[in-house]
Amino acid sequence: MVNSLHDTDFNLWLETTVSLLEQGAFLQLDIKNLIEEIEDMGRNDKRALEQNLIRVLQHLLKWKYQPEKRTNSWKASITEHSLRLNRAFKQSPSLRKYFDDVFEECYSDAKLITSQETGLEVGVFPEASPFAKVDILNPQYLPDQ
Repeated sequence: MVNSLHDTDFNLWLETTVSLLEQGAFLQLDIKNLIEEIEDMGRNDKRALEQNLIRVLQHLLKWKYQPEKRTNSWKASITEHSLRLNRAFKQSPSLRKYFDDVFEECYSDAKLITSQETGLEVGVFPEASPFAKVDILNPQYLPDQ
């Protein structure tokens, strides 16, 4: 099987694809790989959203349930990942629906990770998120105890 430019030099494949698009040379495009790359871009955005949401939730849980161990690092992480979520919504408003769809699943993941990280039993944390979505998207939000 002959390797395509996509498989042998991805950067050159990108440059060539852009050039072909700019020239309107659509018949010369590597359509199969172009479709795959566009689909991957969407999946990457969704993965990044999930990772940022889980990280905010983790640090909010630690902040709320381990007040004696609070650090500026946790506070900075909450701010950073909240800002990343807001930036994602600004760049792609349609991701907001995905955020709503995966919120509870991400909260469940965050509970498990936080439990393992802190040594607290997973049952210490509420079944449903104690944090409102609007608060998670507020980079200055910190929960009370």
